[in-house]
Amino acid sequence: MQAVTVIVSPEALKQADKLPRMIHGRVVRIIERLARWPNVSGAKPLRHDLTGRCRIRTGDYRVQFRLEATTIIVEKIGHRDGFYED
Repeated sequence: MQAVTVIVSPEALKQADKLPRMIHGRVVRIIERLARWPNVSGAKPLRHDLTGRCRIRTGDYRVQFRLEATTIIVEKIGHRDGFYED
């Protein structure tokens, strides 16, 4: 198993701060799980304009991230409604 560093972008940190407390706890646990990459269940690769990125869901919320060498960058956290639109 390789060592992976997880970085949460400033934008994702702001988004996480706005989450309901229960969801925030779930998202924190997902981010902790990402440190065990590639042994992370539930990660799905995204397609089309988001190719190269993945997401993990918890209920109606999503955590979007990308892998660069041995670093995972969490880019976006939010509710599924409109999550993939920018």
